[in-house]
Amino acid sequence: MLQRHRFALLLTGGGARAAYQIGVLKAITSLLPRNHSLPFPIICGTSAGAINATALACFASCYHLGVRKLEWVWKNFHPQQVYQSDMLPLFGYLAGNQLQMLRTATNGNRPSSLLNNQPLRQLLKKTLDFERIDRNLLTGHLKAISITASSFSSNDSISFFQGIPELSPWQRSKRQGVKTQLNVEHLMASSAIPLVFPPVKIEEQYFGDGSIHQLSPLSSPIHLGAEKILIIGVEQPKPDRRHQLQDYPSSAMIAGHLLDTIFADTLHSDLERLYRINHTLSLLNDKQRKATHLKPVECLVINPGANINELASEHYRRLPYGIRTLMRIMGAKPDSQSSLLSYLMFEGHFCQAVMDQGLKDGLQRLDEIRAFLEI
Repeated sequence: MLQRHRFALLLTGGGARAAYQIGVLKAITSLLPRNHSLPFPIICGTSAGAINATALACFASCYHLGVRKLEWVWKNFHPQQVYQSDMLPLFGYLAGNQLQMLRTATNGNRPSSLLNNQPLRQLLKKTLDFERIDRNLLTGHLKAISITASSFSSNDSISFFQGIPELSPWQRSKRQGVKTQLNVEHLMASSAIPLVFPPVKIEEQYFGDGSIHQLSPLSSPIHLGAEKILIIGVEQPKPDRRHQLQDYPSSAMIAGHLLDTIFADTLHSDLERLYRINHTLSLLNDKQRKATHLKPVECLVINPGANINELASEHYRRLPYGIRTLMRIMGAKPDSQSSLLSYLMFEGHFCQAVMDQGLKDGLQRLDEIRAFLEI
């Protein structure tokens, strides 16, 4: 596997949209024998992408099995497995948060958020065996896995990584890599969507969704030795610019725009910077390139070819009544233009539809993926 240690997989954040990544990963299985190990020994994930990445790392010795396990979980998802969705506990949680706001700051000991995601913690503990990561590192099926979270204490992007002994921590402006033994709390921190899910305390710092402060999403795979990075995002096609809003934007629409920005915009900026560096290096001779201490890095980006928001609207009625009520209060209805629904719809039928889109897109670009991964 050493010859493949320059290949990395980067899975971005996106809540329930991350089901799309499983479809693309399933398309790649058609290129490999059933007992083949992970074709990208460096795996980096943020938010829901971090959960997918960790599951793949646990099954790095058999890529097909890892993808099948992930597919089974996503297609059988129910919101109650991720956050409290029944009417009484849902609004009881919200009421408790409001009461806390009336207390003095010294008495506020409970996290404040829109939803209580304790069920997700139990699901992760039940389905992920973190000891497998160590075994896959020892056998060479895995080089490193990185999970990125955002520190509310330092405002830095922190990439918690577990990898081979040769890998060292790194420190850059507004970002750092911390070598550690990964566990469920790192995943809970990385996937704590701002305002929606509560922050998570790790040691002496509070962390939230890894996309909040992630100014350079490509930093982790590059620091871990990647030279070719396959990026599976969840950004849907841009809407028709001629469309104009007729009404004042609702809270749900504003929240959706914020999440779209957090999960997608920094990747575009980082890719532009990477392409400029690659172009500059191509103009230098060998001696000059060596003096820069930089290396060219290739990227292949795959994003949904269909409107995920429309898929979410089609499955709106499948959401529990309590969540539908909360969404209506915020202005998120089946015919609304908010993308908030698509981030929170952890519902099996919707996730299956999104995975099907990922499989379709992956198969359409299979020759391109094969060439990029040198399979």
